[in-house]
Amino acid sequence: MSSTLPHHDWLSELKQFHPAGLGPWEGVADADWNDWKWQLKNRVTSLEQLQQHIPNLTEAETEGARLADTKLAMAITPQFFNLIDTEDPECPIRRQVIPAIDETFDSPWEMADPCGEDSHSPVPGLVHRYPDRVLFLVTDRCAAYCRYCTRSRMVSNATGYGFRPNFEQQLDYIREHPEVRDVLLSGGDPLLLSDDKLRLLLTKLREIPHVEFIRIGSRIPIFLPQRITPELCAMLKEFHPLFISVHANHPRELTTEVRDGLARLADAGIPLGNQSVLLKGVNDDETVMKALLQKLLMCRVRPLYIYQCDLINGSAHLRTSVRRGLEIMETLRGHTTGYAVPQYVIDAPGGGGKVPVAPNYVLSHNADRVVIRNFEGKVFEYPEASDGTPLRPRPTSIEEPELV
Repeated sequence: MSSTLPHHDWLSELKQFHPAGLGPWEGVADADWNDWKWQLKNRVTSLEQLQQHIPNLTEAETEGARLADTKLAMAITPQFFNLIDTEDPECPIRRQVIPAIDETFDSPWEMADPCGEDSHSPVPGLVHRYPDRVLFLVTDRCAAYCRYCTRSRMVSNATGYGFRPNFEQQLDYIREHPEVRDVLLSGGDPLLLSDDKLRLLLTKLREIPHVEFIRIGSRIPIFLPQRITPELCAMLKEFHPLFISVHANHPRELTTEVRDGLARLADAGIPLGNQSVLLKGVNDDETVMKALLQKLLMCRVRPLYIYQCDLINGSAHLRTSVRRGLEIMETLRGHTTGYAVPQYVIDAPGGGGKVPVAPNYVLSHNADRVVIRNFEGKVFEYPEASDGTPLRPRPTSIEEPELV
């Protein structure tokens, strides 16, 4: 994942926008290629297709693809497939979407439902974990399947979970709970719904007086930018305030097509945020992560979260340490614009919710002062007082015991 280029040159290279290209689909008419339904129909979904397009498929990938339908189905849109370096088994795009036999090995602490969603589900397809908001699952299908998916127990139905959303039952629960002011549509991917079906669902949510805020969580703007049509954007614009959280993990994912689709959403007045997952061999590098975050800003997307990879069964080969995440956060705060610094979080195992994790900038805190350090490692002191008036004069130096 590293480069022999000097840091600044590699950072600049990673931030360049390139089209995905047609790749193995050269000769396909533009009208077909730019049709999101054609993209879905022509996804790479079988071992035979992989072997056709990637001659050097590794043994681990071959066995992983052969067994994928027993855990989490494989599906890769042609758009996203063309970002794979077929000559590099460690390609960061390849690691995210091509199954590996490692997925069949469960490590200690791993579980089928690491976020405890099923235990916080009052009705099928709805998760009420936080006081004023709910997660509204609309489908178990995605345009492509991430190999680290925290909902792999249900997404693609490879394990026979049998997800059957009942929108009216989910809506009734929200109607009966006036404390719910924020609804997050997720799945699967909500943008796989037709414009008409999505419009109907959004209309019913907007009819509930206490629902103030609607969010959509979607990887489709990255996997399938062809879906972000002017018609979709015009329809979504009718339901403000409506926010969309996208999911990009590597700067190469932000192609010219993705940038243009995100621009259409932003031009429709939809605030955009990004949620990344920290993944070994994908973005656990300071330069790669910085390039991703800065490139997102150029796409008018605010980086919101970097998630520590959930303890989903079979994900150990993609999970890096929390220590590594903290080291990367150290290279961001103060070293790039604050808009490009997301919050690093762990979704507490078993349903504890998101917990912020950050480097320690507070070195000491007592009744009359706080000792802090900045991004350069320099130590400073700030007076502490309940009414804002310092209790003692400013010291000439900071005592070493305070730094313990």
